[in-house]
Amino acid sequence: MNLLKKLCETPGISGYEERIQKVIKEELEKVTDEVKIDKLGNVIGIKKAKKLSGESPPKKVMVAAHMDEIGFMVSFIDKEGFIRFAPVGGFDPKTLIAQRVVVHGMKDIGGVIGTKPIHILSEEERKKLPKIKDLFIDVGLKKDEVSKIVKPGDFVTLDRNFMELNKKIITAKALDDRAGVYVMIEALKRIKDCYVDIYAVATVQEEVGLRGATVSSFAVEPDVGIALDVTIASDIPGTKEEEVATTLGGGTAISLMDSHTISNKKLVDFLRKIAEENKIKYQTDILLGGGTDAGAIQRSKSGVPACT
Repeated sequence: MNLLKKLCETPGISGYEERIQKVIKEELEKVTDEVKIDKLGNVIGIKKAKKLSGESPPKKVMVAAHMDEIGFMVSFIDKEGFIRFAPVGGFDPKTLIAQRVVVHGMKDIGGVIGTKPIHILSEEERKKLPKIKDLFIDVGLKKDEVSKIVKPGDFVTLDRNFMELNKKIITAKALDDRAGVYVMIEALKRIKDCYVDIYAVATVQEEVGLRGATVSSFAVEPDVGIALDVTIASDIPGTKEEEVATTLGGGTAISLMDSHTISNKKLVDFLRKIAEENKIKYQTDILLGGGTDAGAIQRSKSGVPACT
């Protein structure tokens, strides 16, 4: 759990993954035979197959989990010192008001996302959903002080503590997809002998278009691709029975289809078989409102069987 906490609390939004990249590189060096970083910033750990004389070259399996998290980029500092920002990745604006953030400028400084107080909103304004363009970050400093520390292009992350709600449930920022990175590293620790070359890729810029997986899958040229990612827990108040895709505690989710990928049926059947043989609880997932690195791996070169 300490490793997962470290992964979640290390900042690294899409395009600014240097800090989390360093942490992951150090961890992969402990569990793979070779680690390299490509020009876009993907960290690629290679665990070589067990060699047998007279064999044909081992197959290559690419396992991808993205290291980037959603966040913001500073776009403007107004005359009062309030920071305007642009989203990096997808956000629901109504969840952002009053959230604590960290602005990563010349040094890290705390702030709070604000908007026009409800007390002075008109009746018409109260009916409207907030838009990110109407929000700002208050760091408690005047413009001349802010400008010494922060400039347009600096990145911003949400400030949330890693918390264990109970023995089985945690809450934290960046679980999408540091949880996948954690699972990948822990799985590599448990693999002793295998007959394929495993390419464990911590990808960058997944949240803005699967960019890291696109370039790394072209470089790896895998025979099979598996993405490790999170999905929604839709067993919540207000959800109809037919709308429930996956549930919290329902087991590992095997994706059948998302907005970027129709999972390879043979791979899905293989994963189901492995889960059933090892008595691993699992559920299947159809999620049309999101996608994973499998979508990029699947489309690389002449095509790759892939799933999530």
